Amino acid sequence: MDRDELVIPRHIAIIMDGNGRWAKERGKIRLEGHRAGASSLERILKYAGNIGVEYLTVYAFSTENWKRPEKEVNGLMDLFAKYLDKEKKNLKKQGVKLLVTGAKENISQKLLKKIEETENYLMDCENIVFNIAFNYGGRREIVDAVNKVLQTKLLDKSSEIIKEQFNNENNGLNVTEKVVNEFVDKKKSSENIKITEEEFSKFMYRPEIPDPELVIRTSGEFRISNFLLWEIAYSEFYITDVYWPDFNEEELDKAILSFNKRDRRYGGLNVK
Repeated sequence: MDRDELVIPRHIAIIMDGNGRWAKERGKIRLEGHRAGASSLERILKYAGNIGVEYLTVYAFSTENWKRPEKEVNGLMDLFAKYLDKEKKNLKKQGVKLLVTGAKENISQKLLKKIEETENYLMDCENIVFNIAFNYGGRREIVDAVNKVLQTKLLDKSSEIIKEQFNNENNGLNVTEKVVNEFVDKKKSSENIKITEEEFSKFMYRPEIPDPELVIRTSGEFRISNFLLWEIAYSEFYITDVYWPDFNEEELDKAILSFNKRDRRYGGLNVK
């Protein structure tokens, strides 16, 4: 298949795996593997933007990664901070809009501030959206979305009750008592809260980003690792034995070529 005939996925998501094993096989410490992985990421991001990928999401640090040795975790936090400082201007030149997605707890205020400043600095860039899943967990995202749905729906219902009672011209004390009682009754009844898949998607961390068409996992592991559990329902997967620090432009081309050979049916049948 000629390059001109290839369909470039709008959104590619990557589980960047194998940094530690790459380092171990070379007699290096794990942090050296992460540094090499950061260099690979710089190359892939630039290349993805050049070939027309609109969104690139990478799994940089999971909510489970806090279980790793403290020295390694601190090294990863420092590496991320240095990456933002070092690459900020380069990302601007490449037209990269940066989003950092995940939970904020356990991350230092200094790093959170640096993330916010970098996101703001790059917010008007339009060539490619670079979404870094950092302190991210797929289950956590779904739970957070459910909680936001409940809060929103229950608040909507309480507002309806308040309006109804005021329209009936009840006095303030009676309204308050009725509102509380009816709000509790509504909260107890799950039948009163219904939502569609489309509505639920709006409560995820990044509803403005389309679901990834292609998910790449390096280092040969066949598992999802709690990554984008809601968003990858119909994604195509590409697994390569290549460790992330060795994943280059040629390897990305192989993944895209494999994607182009897939028959995406979304649960249906492609009858010819």
